[in-house]
Amino acid sequence: MDAHDQLVASLRAALSVRPEDVTLRLHLARVLLDAGDLPGAMGEAAAALQHDPGCDEARDFMIDALGGRPPDVSSQVAPHSMEAGGAMPPRPSAAEAPPDTSPAKGFDWTAAEDDVAGLVGPRFVHSSDEVDLDSYETEPPRVRLADISGMEEVKERLEAAFLAPMRNPQLRALYGTSLRGGLLLYGPPGCGKTFLARAVAGELGASFVAVGISDILDVYFGQSERNLRELFTQARRKAPCVLFLDEVDALGQKRSQSRGSGMRTVVNQLLEEMDGVAADNEGLFILGATNQPWDVDTALRRPGRFDRTILVLPPDRSARRAILEFHLRGRPVENIDVVSLASSTDGFLRCRPRTSV
Repeated sequence: MDAHDQLVASLRAALSVRPEDVTLRLHLARVLLDAGDLPGAMGEAAAALQHDPGCDEARDFMIDALGGRPPDVSSQVAPHSMEAGGAMPPRPSAAEAPPDTSPAKGFDWTAAEDDVAGLVGPRFVHSSDEVDLDSYETEPPRVRLADISGMEEVKERLEAAFLAPMRNPQLRALYGTSLRGGLLLYGPPGCGKTFLARAVAGELGASFVAVGISDILDVYFGQSERNLRELFTQARRKAPCVLFLDEVDALGQKRSQSRGSGMRTVVNQLLEEMDGVAADNEGLFILGATNQPWDVDTALRRPGRFDRTILVLPPDRSARRAILEFHLRGRPVENIDVVSLASSTDGFLRCRPRTSV
């Protein structure tokens, strides 16, 4: 790793601790711009404006970068050049300086947009076109709970708390309960929470939509909330539909732990969509998964939301035996004691075949 990469890595590490430090972020943007990484520099400048919309320095930096005007060598190149141990690059002479092609009055935004068309997308501008309702992949029901070996307690809990009330509308009416709310699966990673969610969709004969935080969270202000709205809009149109939200502790983290306002608005949008304030959630079944349920915002755990929880632990012995038998099908395993292997693999999450080198 050369000196430039080390500097960029150290700046990004510092920003991971203090993402709201606009001065530090602009310094990283200048370093990236000096290295010829215009998209990266513009992204950092846009992130600085997200934290401080009134920052004139960040706005001027974007104008200078898009307009093609050379950055100030003394304020942008010298700091990291000196840190890397190199000499300060000489200022270009008048004969070497590029001619000033900027318009006489104001800044030519049209020309700037033409210069970066296809390279840098518009910032803080959202299209008013109709929402793309196929932006998230919808899966047909494929598996059932019968396809899951072992985990009998989990399946019984799913049947009693979630599936039985949905299959029996007369029973719901008798006890005065509704289908509002969702189910939260929690436990260690790699224990089959996503597979269980697919099995629930199969039991209900519903379509299945699975999303993670990378499908929702966006660096641009307001886009994460728009992604959530699009997701729930598509799921409602595909009803009956099981909507599976993975890593709910990151998507719906406690607002008291949020340093900025960005995640607060995301949690608020999620609460609004789950409550069905602007639309009807009839036929929409929401399942969530998390490894850290204590980090989920308390408002998401209230009745009508993720008010039912199920603990999903590593596979038990019967489940491990079924997993081994499935992966050993059609192989010469006459002398392998699968029962013994299942008994000696307590705590194993999954087995990976060894590859020859």
